[in-house]
Amino acid sequence: MIDLNESLFEATNRVRQRRLAAALAGRPTFQAVKWHDIDSTDNRDPKLVAAVMSWVERFLKPYFRADVRGVERVPQGPVLMVGNHSYGIPQPDAFLLMAALYRAYKYDGIPYALGHDAIFVVPALHHLAARLGVLRACHENALRLLAAGRKALAYPGGDVDACRPWRTRNEIEFDGRTGYISQALLADVPICPVVTAGAQSTLLILDDLPWLARLLFAPQLFRLHAWPLALSFPWGLTLGPFLAYVPFPARILTEVLEPIYFDRAGESASLDEAYVRTCADRVEAAMQTGLSRLADERERGWFWSRAS
Repeated sequence: MIDLNESLFEATNRVRQRRLAAALAGRPTFQAVKWHDIDSTDNRDPKLVAAVMSWVERFLKPYFRADVRGVERVPQGPVLMVGNHSYGIPQPDAFLLMAALYRAYKYDGIPYALGHDAIFVVPALHHLAARLGVLRACHENALRLLAAGRKALAYPGGDVDACRPWRTRNEIEFDGRTGYISQALLADVPICPVVTAGAQSTLLILDDLPWLARLLFAPQLFRLHAWPLALSFPWGLTLGPFLAYVPFPARILTEVLEPIYFDRAGESASLDEAYVRTCADRVEAAMQTGLSRLADERERGWFWSRAS
């Protein structure tokens, strides 16, 4: 029987942890030793990080004619970086940002990313993400990273943001979610917004079909609130979530904006819903201004390149 109070990903991780415990107890199983603890910061592999960042610089950056600017604005010490993001794998905007931070600050400057459960279900993605320093996106992991003095990268809009259709590609869509503000207030750290224009053009999402996601119990089973109708290569027209595709060579512009500091912090501030909403509005307004500017620059650049 399916428990709708537990997502499929949560159930999968529970089984995985049980297998791992069995292996550690001396009952070896081939499957158990293949999985990482997706809540641990000990998985990151410096050699793999260096290799992947080099590959991004050599191939992804020229392919997308990418420009990542403003990395000097990232403050020292713990900070919660918050961005809008694109759908699926390879999610080039995240890799391009990481490569720019690695180039500027080396290994210690790369934040630990908080990722959706979906990337940890597929074995190959699970291993790659864990070894690059991606943790399961949850309140506890974010607070633990910040309390330890580390940088964290979150995408509060989750699947709703990633699956936004073409008509809203240049809009910040966090779906009313404010948990990231509560995390920053509890940890007493600034938020450093990151905006990206163009990554949502690496495929064409015709519609996000939230009504169909609800009809299929996707929020309860998969933590998905969208069921995208998309056009991508090589799959063509598809209905429903998919992970990997060959991205169109769209130009991607990313900018790290000025960090945002709040005049209150601590538990009382994080529990003040009106204050949290005010802080979220401030962050999202700054991000929308930045995204609109990048989108305008990108589209004007496309027009002049076509006209010349």
